[in-house]
Amino acid sequence: MATIVSVASLVVSITIVISVLFYTYGQVAESRKTIYILDNGVPILAKQTDQSVNRPVEYKAHVDLFHSLFFNIAPDDKYIEYQMNKAMYLIDESGIQQYNNLKEKGFFSQIMNSSAVLTIQTDSIQLDMANKYFRYYGKQTIDRKSSTVIRSIITEGFMNDIPRTTNNPHGILITKWKTLENRDLSTREKTVL
Repeated sequence: MATIVSVASLVVSITIVISVLFYTYGQVAESRKTIYILDNGVPILAKQTDQSVNRPVEYKAHVDLFHSLFFNIAPDDKYIEYQMNKAMYLIDESGIQQYNNLKEKGFFSQIMNSSAVLTIQTDSIQLDMANKYFRYYGKQTIDRKSSTVIRSIITEGFMNDIPRTTNNPHGILITKWKTLENRDLSTREKTVL
């Protein structure tokens, strides 16, 4: 009988030790995911997250940022150049090609000559995460002295993950970007006094 109690005690003790080891290992692994940053001696918790959790949101924010930079234009050549330079960090040569085409056609000169202000409002952005494909839907308002034009803008493209930089904080490069639709929806004439 004493032998059975001794063996049972040994088995229970080994089971408890193994359970405690696994529990402790799990706690240590979990604690390694937590980083504390000191702010004037006060520890602040900084949690590590998996990049794939927020990636769809980042893709949409990146696409929205690019379209905002590319399609929000004021009649100021320095501002246009600044906006386009920022936008070109977010896209491959397909964006540069569209920018150069618009420049050659005198699009930006027309904006300057007519003092037009162009703004875009995002309606929606559809993502296909498996193919890293997006389709952007927006409405652009062209406000001139004589009229206000509302245009429908639909574009599409693909996204490649790249290292994050100051100029490209999402670490995404839009590729094969093209405009599918750019048509007038309405025109409202203004009364000129």
